[in-house]
Order: sequence, then C-alpha cells, then structure tokens
Amino acid sequence: MQPVRLACLSFIACCAALAAQAAEPILACDAVANARPVCTFQNPEDLAPLPGGEALLVSEYGAMQGDKAGDLALFVLASDERTVLYRGGAQAKPTAGWGDPACPGAPPAEFSPHGIDLFERPDGKLALLVVQHGGRESIEFFEVTGAGTHWEVAWRGCVLAPEDAWLNEVVGLADGGLLTTKMMPRSAGMGSIEEPPTEPTGHAFAWSAAEGFSEIPGSVGIMPNGIEASPDGKTVYLNVSMENQVRKIDRATGEVQARAEVAMPDNITWSPDGKRLLVASLRGTDPEAFALCESMTAGACPIAFAIVSVDPETMTASDVYASDGPPMGAGTVGLQVGDELFIGSFKGDRVLRVKLGQ
Repeated sequence: MQPVRLACLSFIACCAALAAQAAEPILACDAVANARPVCTFQNPEDLAPLPGGEALLVSEYGAMQGDKAGDLALFVLASDERTVLYRGGAQAKPTAGWGDPACPGAPPAEFSPHGIDLFERPDGKLALLVVQHGGRESIEFFEVTGAGTHWEVAWRGCVLAPEDAWLNEVVGLADGGLLTTKMMPRSAGMGSIEEPPTEPTGHAFAWSAAEGFSEIPGSVGIMPNGIEASPDGKTVYLNVSMENQVRKIDRATGEVQARAEVAMPDNITWSPDGKRLLVASLRGTDPEAFALCESMTAGACPIAFAIVSVDPETMTASDVYASDGPPMGAGTVGLQVGDELFIGSFKGDRVLRVKLGQ
C-alpha cells in the first residue's frame, strides 16, 4: 500500500547526497496521450477503491521519519475533487474490537500516512488500515461510512508496530487480522544508508488481536514493500523491492511457490475482476533524479516507472502502462477502477488517470 522513498529512494537519494541535479521536476499538468494528471494532491502514495466506483481514498504521504505530516483524502472521480477526510491531532479513545486494546489513543498531529487498505470486517463494517510514521510507528484503524461520492472516516483504534520496525504496506484479512511489511529496522536510519543493501533488511508480519505479531515464513528479504493476499488469506503476494521480485508464498508453510521478476516493485493491488495483480515498478535508477525528488517542492517526480500486470497463478508479468517522462513519474501504486488506471506517487502533486484500451 507503497513507497519508494523506501526501497531505492532511501539509499540512492542519500547516496547522491543532493549532488548536482541535471534532472528537472515535471511541472506541466497537461494530458499526454491517454494519461491525464489531476494536480491537486500531496504525495498520493497509495490508493484504495470505495464501493460503487465513484470515489477513492488517498494516502497523502508525509515522510518515513515522521518529520512531515500528511492527510487522508477523498478523490471524487466524476469531478476530480479532492477533500481532506482526516488529519492527526484530535483526541479520541480507541473503540473496543478495533486494533489492540493497548492502543494509547488517536495519532498525533504529526500523522503521516503511508500504505493503506480498505476491507470488510467480520461484522460487515468497512475498515481502512493505515501504516503511519508520525509521532509513533503504527497501523491505524478507521471506520469508513458513506456511499457514492459522500464518505467519512472515523478513527477507531491502532496497533503499535513491533520494536525497531519501519513498516510500509498493510492488507486486511476477512477474519479481522492483517498482514504488514517491515521494510527495514528503524535503528538503521534512512540517512545512514550509503549504498544498496545486499543482506535482508526485513520481512512480513501477520497480526491478530488474539496472537499479536508473528513473522510470516518465506518473507525475509531486502526491502520488503507491497503486500497482498488471496481472498481466503492463505496465499501472500509480497513485493521484495531490492530483489526485483514478487513472491507467491504459502502462508501456512512459508513455501515460496513462485516468483515474478519485476524491477523494484512497490505497491500491489488486485484488478477489479480478481484475476490479475497490478504492481508498481520503478524503472529509473539515476541518483540525481532520486535526489531531486527528495528536495522538490512543486510538480511531479520524473523517475521512470511502469504498472505491471502479474498473473497470480503463473506469476508471469507484462506492462500495462509505462512512463519515462510527462505527465508523471515515480508511480508507486496502480489501481484499476472500471476502464481507468489510477496511479499515485510517493512524491508530487498529482494522481494520474490512464484510460485503458487506447
């Protein structure tokens, strides 16, 4: 549910040390062929579809270090309207049955959302899970209510992250539990990474109210990122960014049943028909471009990317959309709604709308 200020960004940008920058941000907000940008967002790192197909939830990313706040926003598709649904800082006590009973209360003003997932709880209510980094490392639980183009979110609870874990993405399970990814240890520090890691940095967790966190076998890797699950929760699809692969893992045994080769995979979503996985893939490796994206204050990051379709049975992969320039770079999530592909980014002012089949 993200992003690559995680995998590559975290070390290539630091490695570049903000060196001389030949790359330039994409400032124009004009359509290019079948791709049209909507330039009213702040770092829309992850997206989640709302029932009815008329609106999306948007995670407007702040920063991994928690030093920049972000918002949860509503994106109304017919009008391109953006509305802020939630900012941190409000006082609230957790609701029983939502997250960990030990949750200390609502997130602080530094609330910095990252990966998100919308799912139906066993009681039939819609829940939004949000990885966030501001003030605490946690997964926040929100109840989502509404219909059509009118939606609200209400904070209900949280689960604090395991000690020394920098989380990235999350997916809710039908039994009320969740899966999440530990990208790397917090103690390593983003700024301390001077070159791409060659040894495992993290793994995936399962969490339930009864058992807490447990490591998912078969998930250890270099910069784990996006995560999805089969409808029955028995199979995990894990993006391991710095190993350029999407793993298909049997959750019970930890067996890696297959791998898809995808360059620097970020977030992962299901297609509407449930027959394909859509994986955001960063294709640019220019350190100057990564450094530029870290420091830019307007426009879109120019890093080349693709949205890749992966068959969950065969794990074969093929490009759905690719971009190496305007109207947007650095795509971190591809979400299909109807005949459109919506693409977000960890850095920039826009969501990209791509008309499929053209």
